[in-house]
Order: sequence, then C-alpha cells, then structure tokens
Amino acid sequence: MSYRQKDRVITGAGDKNSGQPPRLLDMMRARCRRLNYSVRTERAYAGWIRRFVLANDKRHPRELGAHEVEKFLTDLAVRGNVAASTQNQALSALIFLYREVLSLDLPWMENVTRAKRPQKLPVVLSRAEVERLLTMIDGEVWLMAALLYGSGMRLMECMRLRVKDVDFERRQITIRDGKGAKDRQVPLPDGVRDRLKTAIERVRILHAQDLAEGHGVVWLPNALSRKYPKAEREFAWQYVFPARSLSVDPRSGVTRRHHVDEAVLQRAIKVARTRAGIDKPVTPHVLRHSFATHLLEFGADLRTIQALLGHKDVATTQIYTHVLNRGAGGVLSPLDR
Repeated sequence: MSYRQKDRVITGAGDKNSGQPPRLLDMMRARCRRLNYSVRTERAYAGWIRRFVLANDKRHPRELGAHEVEKFLTDLAVRGNVAASTQNQALSALIFLYREVLSLDLPWMENVTRAKRPQKLPVVLSRAEVERLLTMIDGEVWLMAALLYGSGMRLMECMRLRVKDVDFERRQITIRDGKGAKDRQVPLPDGVRDRLKTAIERVRILHAQDLAEGHGVVWLPNALSRKYPKAEREFAWQYVFPARSLSVDPRSGVTRRHHVDEAVLQRAIKVARTRAGIDKPVTPHVLRHSFATHLLEFGADLRTIQALLGHKDVATTQIYTHVLNRGAGGVLSPLDR
C-alpha cells in the first residue's frame, strides 16, 4: 500500500464512490453512531486513533500490537505529561478501535495497564462562599448555577434538561440518560421554582416562534424521532436552556435549536469567583461537590447522597466525608490545647 493510500485509509480522505475499502475513521464514526455514542466521544476517539496511527508512521492498526500501544501510552505520560484520566481516555479509544471497529478481540488488550488516577480531595465551597458566588451572577446563568448547587446535577445534565423532566408539583427533576446511561431524580429547590417557571415560559414563546418560521425541531436521543415522529416538535421535549440562535446538526445536517453552550456558565462562574473574592479554583462541578458535602453536614446519609449524585459505587460518595469538619478540621491541634 502506497503512502497516499495509507493516508486515505487513516484520515477518511478521498471519494466514497471510488471503490476503495471503507476508511478507518469513517468506520469508527459509523460504529459510534450505531452504538449511540455522543458527538463528544466520537470526536475524542477519532482524535486519539489519528494520533496513534500517525505516531506509528501511518501503519494500519491491524499491523500493530501490544508493544506499540504501550509505547504510545507511555509517551503520552512521559513526553506529553498528560493526566491519568487523559491517558485512560486514549486507551479506551484504542480498545474501542480494536474491538468494535476492527472486530479484533486480542488477548493482549486485557494486559494493557490503565494509569492509576490520583486520589484528590474535591474543592468545596462553604455556604457563605456559595452565597457570595451566586450573588455575582444574574439572569439565566444564575438559574443554571443555582440548580447545580441546589440539586447536585452535573454540568451537562443541566444543559440538556428538557421541559418534560421538570415536575413542579412533586418538586423534583428527572435526569435522563445521565452518566452510565442511568436515570435518576433530584430535588427541585424551592428557591428556583419561580425563576424556573419563568424560564420555561420563555422557552414556550421561543418554540412557538421557531415553529412559525419552519423550525422548532429538537434533537431526540436513541432514534426516538423515528419511533415518535411528532415528538421532536412538541414543547415538552424542548431544552429548558436553549441556545440563542439556530445551528446545523453536525451529523444530520438539520437546522435546529440546540441547548446553550456549557462554556457560557463556565465563563460566568470564573468571572463571579474573582468578583466574589474567592481564592479557591471554582468550576461548575465545584457546586456539585458543595451540594454533596453540605448534605452530609446537614445529616443526610451516604446512600441517599449516592442516589442523588448517581454514583455507581458508594465508595465514590465517601470521598466527601474527608472534607467535612469531622476530619482534620474537627480535630483540635496540640498547639491550641
């Protein structure tokens, strides 16, 4: 195989009707979509597979083995100085490539060692710090931040929240297809009820305008648009936090209104942290950590918090016990005795 042919096989360049065998990244993308992987995962995997092939002089992965995989991952850690989570993501992409795309269940894949992620204590804000932070935010961004702290949602769970999953009567929010493809229910804080109702009414008006202009179609997961062809235009399926403008879906090419970009909230919290005089590194996820820690301080049990956070293992939830005042902060130093 020539250099140019190899390049086409790897990158997906060339004419699809040329009679050439399917390109590697085209095969990978098709498999991701068949398995309902997110666009983010698809892009991340494509990036790692491309880097892996280029690092091995554009040799096809079928020609490579355990030695090349180990060397690639080691170079990431030694030369690239990447975090353990980044190295593990690269390994997951390669495992996906060999097992799902090339259908090669190779024994050596079981022996490739994943990097051990360091145990780090989460950053947690005090209740006073949370109040100061929220005071520096207003509008829709305040509502999103307040929901993260008041319900323990993850950032993207908040961005992808749909109208139908907000239950004002039962004072709860249903998180659909969360991490690990699990549904769960979280509390709807009384402090955001009125603002959330107002936000949903704005969505109703915006959706009506989109429909009048020939749009109003929202993305539905897992081919639900084929099973329920009218659902994509229904108000109940619209995002609670829609984007300001329409955009083109990168997969289907359909023009629709997506949810707001998560960077909007990330930037707002970064600015608010500075204005509030908080010296800790604060991201939207810190509000989720604070939610869990404060519930423990109020006397909630670990199993309840585990269910609210959607953790698979209670051991993951137990990390919040280390940041309570029952740990180092609850012990009187000998210097103060």
